[in-house]
Amino acid sequence: MIPASGGVHVAADIYGEMGPLVILQHGGGQTRHAWKGAGQKLAEAGYQAVSLDARGHGDSDWAPDGDYSNQALVEDLVAVVENLGQRPILVGASMGGGTSLTAVGEERVDAEALVLVDTAPRIEAVGVRKIRDFMGQAPDGFSSLEEVAEAISNYQPHRKRPRSLDGLAKNVRLWPDGRYRWHWDPEFMRRKRSLADRVPRQEDAARNVKCPSLLIRGGLSDVLSEEGAQAYLELVPHSEYSNVGEAAHMVAGDRNDIFVAAVLGFLSKVAPVN
Repeated sequence: MIPASGGVHVAADIYGEMGPLVILQHGGGQTRHAWKGAGQKLAEAGYQAVSLDARGHGDSDWAPDGDYSNQALVEDLVAVVENLGQRPILVGASMGGGTSLTAVGEERVDAEALVLVDTAPRIEAVGVRKIRDFMGQAPDGFSSLEEVAEAISNYQPHRKRPRSLDGLAKNVRLWPDGRYRWHWDPEFMRRKRSLADRVPRQEDAARNVKCPSLLIRGGLSDVLSEEGAQAYLELVPHSEYSNVGEAAHMVAGDRNDIFVAAVLGFLSKVAPVN
């Protein structure tokens, strides 16, 4: 566990013993385990990857005051970077990307490079609503891992259903009543979010991104449109761009091979391993 802000500690997995530091931040409702494949490949390439559970997610502490705002997540990231003591490369998907963009653009974190995964200041309300609907289902929990698998399969019909359900145990918690519930604080879903309030701050942050940047979009994504991606590239004209045609919003989970190749190709130019 790594000390974050406000008394919260966040869980982390570390891949690699040394090398340029890469901090991996997942999207809302996910856990650090979403980065396992990417973390292993980064370590093999000579980087040290640290994947974090955001506050209220996975094995990290739940916020005692229920604060899961972008600002709270930024403060957590700042504290983690200070604790690790090395200038990081930030890789953030969805919510984690928004945290990274704010931290870099508002000069809270001095990053070597910034990689945004299927997120940008302008995202699609329809796609966001589908995520929230998925996360908000079964508030009373699931009776079995088979029910969990069915819910995930309905949300991600383009993915093959896993043969083994063992991996799903990392996405849910078995409560004392014998039912499985998602691996996040229910208070996270109760916080009101406004895309209209989000856009100006994220756009201002994007205009101030000075470090090397890579935007990766899932070609099948209903969260980040091609127009939204191009709008980011106008704000950050030095940014590189990769469109992963066979992936949806969860790019690393859908096509980890293409995702990792894009990230390593970018890092080989802007933050190579010595």
